[in-house]
Order: sequence, then C-alpha cells, then structure tokens
Amino acid sequence: MTASPNLTSSVQLVSDLVTRIPEFRGVYETHVFHQGGVLPHVFFWDVVQDTVRSFLAEVSAEASGAAPVADWRRTLAFLEEQSARGVLGIDEVIVTSFLGDLPSPQEPGHAIVEQLGPVMAAKFVRIRPLG
Repeated sequence: MTASPNLTSSVQLVSDLVTRIPEFRGVYETHVFHQGGVLPHVFFWDVVQDTVRSFLAEVSAEASGAAPVADWRRTLAFLEEQSARGVLGIDEVIVTSFLGDLPSPQEPGHAIVEQLGPVMAAKFVRIRPLG
C-alpha cells in the first residue's frame, strides 16, 4: 500500500518546516517520540502554540532557560509560501490545523491574523469569516 499524495505532502510540509526553521526541531522530535511517527495535524497544534507565543513575546529563552521559540514572522512567511503552492495535502494542514487553530477574537494573540500574508488571509476569511 502506498501513502496517499495528501499524506506524503503533509509529512513533507512538516519536514520542510523543521528544516527551514530549526527552532521547531525539539518539538518535532518530541512529537515523533510520542506519536510514533509524524502526524502533521497533531504536530501543527504545537506550531500554532509556539507561533502565537512568539507573537505575544511571552517566551524569553534567556529568562526561562527554555529552547528558543521560532520567530512568528519566519513561520508565517514559510506557511504563506507553502499556501501559495496550491497543494491539497499542504493546504489541508495549514487551513485546518494552523489557521483554524489561531486564537479567537477574544483570545490573546488574535491580532496575529492581521499579519497573515494575502494567500493565508483569504483562506482564513473563508473558514472563519467572523475572525
């Protein structure tokens, strides 16, 4: 049995993200250990959390001793680039498990939606017209 193209492209998305933004390496390794492999939609929950924390500047690696958090601008730029490709498996993960999990209007960090690039902003408005 071969992997579906959607699964393959979504796993590749995770791999490309970790390669491009190595600050996600620790989260990735923990994810693979706990899940027994790469589950892109599950992994992206952590991507959302780290991206919003970076946006809110809640995490200071120097103060907390924690591993550095990926800069939210780099993460959004990477996801915008990937969204523009129009690959179904990639879009499913980004729309469902990134855009869909961004903070609601009443939650801290919601203003990050104003920073989305044009491709992701259009997809966000389609899935969450009220924010």
